Amino acid sequence: MNRAPFGKSLSRRNVLTTLAAVPAVALLAACSDSGEEAKAADVKPADPSTPAKPAATPAAVQVPEAQGTVDMAELLKPGALPDKQLGKDDAKVTIVEYASMTCPHCAHFNDTTFPELKKKYIDTGKVRYILREFPFDPSAEAGFMLARCSKDNYFAMVDVLFKQQPSWVGVNNTKEALLQISKLAGFTQESFESCLTDQKLLDDVRAVQKRGADEFKVDSTPTFFINGKTYKGAMSIEEMSAIIDPLL
Repeated sequence: MNRAPFGKSLSRRNVLTTLAAVPAVALLAACSDSGEEAKAADVKPADPSTPAKPAATPAAVQVPEAQGTVDMAELLKPGALPDKQLGKDDAKVTIVEYASMTCPHCAHFNDTTFPELKKKYIDTGKVRYILREFPFDPSAEAGFMLARCSKDNYFAMVDVLFKQQPSWVGVNNTKEALLQISKLAGFTQESFESCLTDQKLLDDVRAVQKRGADEFKVDSTPTFFINGKTYKGAMSIEEMSAIIDPLL
């Protein structure tokens, strides 16, 4: 799972050359390192031309079954990187999501569920949302590094990378594709390369992933911890509401 994409000794040439040469097949297995989802043939990037399925009616939605529990106090302890958070510290519900930037299921959740989750729960002070890095491949690591280098624009950069996922995941030159997206976000060639050759940042991103796997048994993305209960997979807003509403 901890695939060393850039090697022990980083240089701009080695990092960017490796990133440019990442094979598409490696990226298609981004949502899991075990089980059926890990098979490249079974994991396909979402087709943006495919119409979304109509939302289920509230009466038809069953509360998703939790797949385990964690100690929230342990989960919320500081890690290698400061948590990126939206919402109030004293919200009744805390959601911690572990995601991979190249995971199509994570992108689907970001594009279809998260906007309504933010509007309905986060912006109203009911939910505190924390996103943690869980990259499965070099490109996902690079995406999260660029988001971290965006500082206060972390969530905006994550959103752009998820929305633009088909343009940079699995393409022939991921480095160039990411560079073009980054320039639109205010990066220069120099700041782009400086970010992706930051050894400490790369180590810290990997440490966040390792802690998630070792301490909280994260093995696929997206994985959500909602007030101490574990849920795996990209849920709809109706499913998330079925979990959240009884906690408010």
